[in-house]
Amino acid sequence: MADHHPSDIQIRVNSRQGTAIHPVEADAQSVQAPGSNVFWEVKQFRKWVPWLIPSFVIANIVMFVITMFINNCPKNSVSCIARFLGRFSFQPLKENPLLGPSSLTLRRMGALEVNRAVHGDQLWRLVTCNWLHAGVFHLLANMLSLLVIGIRLEQEFGFIRIGLLYVISGFGGSLLSSLFIQSNISVGASGALFGLLGGMLSELITNWTIYSNKVAALFTLLVIIAINLAVGILPHVDNFAHIGGFISGFLLGFVFLIRPQFGWVSQRYTSPTDSSFAVEHKFKIYQCVLWIISLILLIAGFTVGLVLLRRGFDANHHCSWCHYLSCVPTSKWSCNSEPTYCLSQQVGNQLNLTCSSNGKSATYILPNASNSEIQGLCSGLCN
Repeated sequence: MADHHPSDIQIRVNSRQGTAIHPVEADAQSVQAPGSNVFWEVKQFRKWVPWLIPSFVIANIVMFVITMFINNCPKNSVSCIARFLGRFSFQPLKENPLLGPSSLTLRRMGALEVNRAVHGDQLWRLVTCNWLHAGVFHLLANMLSLLVIGIRLEQEFGFIRIGLLYVISGFGGSLLSSLFIQSNISVGASGALFGLLGGMLSELITNWTIYSNKVAALFTLLVIIAINLAVGILPHVDNFAHIGGFISGFLLGFVFLIRPQFGWVSQRYTSPTDSSFAVEHKFKIYQCVLWIISLILLIAGFTVGLVLLRRGFDANHHCSWCHYLSCVPTSKWSCNSEPTYCLSQQVGNQLNLTCSSNGKSATYILPNASNSEIQGLCSGLCN
């Protein structure tokens, strides 16, 4: 499925110096240049019409809307942000500073939780967590980055390779996250997004010569990585998924995003008697070596990761400070998203709650409080 603006390759023929080939971005046409040099362009690399990445963005937005609908903050919490939104209003900032749902709702929707994934045979959470987001800020940061990076990659390499890169990288991010995040939950498409960034980096390495502005491409990567790493220290978002997704995408880029040699491409369109492009192999030797090494590392990494996960391996035992890469606690929020428990006592219109984890107590004017309202209040009291 191609558009009408292919990425062309310009072949320049000179009777004395032979043929030179360069990437260009002009419309296909014949140009007569001074000195009897003939220019023409070969349409080798076509640009694809991007539809999969926009579909992924829509799917993530729809999932967030559904999550907020199920969350229903006014029914489950006394204090909500933007109450005029009704059941789509957000949890208190102390509970979720990203303007989003509660941890309980994210669990119900399929957030990654190691205990349920391992002991509850719910390995599907390694996939579903990639389509959930902790809040509006989290969603906007990921989706804007996905559009900027993903559409460009899909235009260049098509929906099949980029789709596989996105999904597999997301799985790789979830897998590494599950080895570190033992008590908290994890959500977000950041692992898959960082996979695209990793793929873009490996594609930049293997096809370095075709970029006209290498510094700008590298700067864009660094800015997006920095933004997502900053978001990763907030609750419900973990940088282990970022790292795992980036490594997976980086290796997958060497497998999916390699381009053939320009000489191999050009000799298919030049005269058989022209020996200036005597290239026998489609890919360079180092590309093939990187392809093999990357594929072996991917298979081995995923296999070892799944085996360790099934055995309940906790990587924090080997790195006592690594948990701070996932969440940094402050006076504004807590990094603990474990289920909260409170002792409740209803006396007339008053509801007395005592948090079992920190011992805090509070009294609310709430007649006939429901279980969901008590759980919401308890969550805010214990955080």
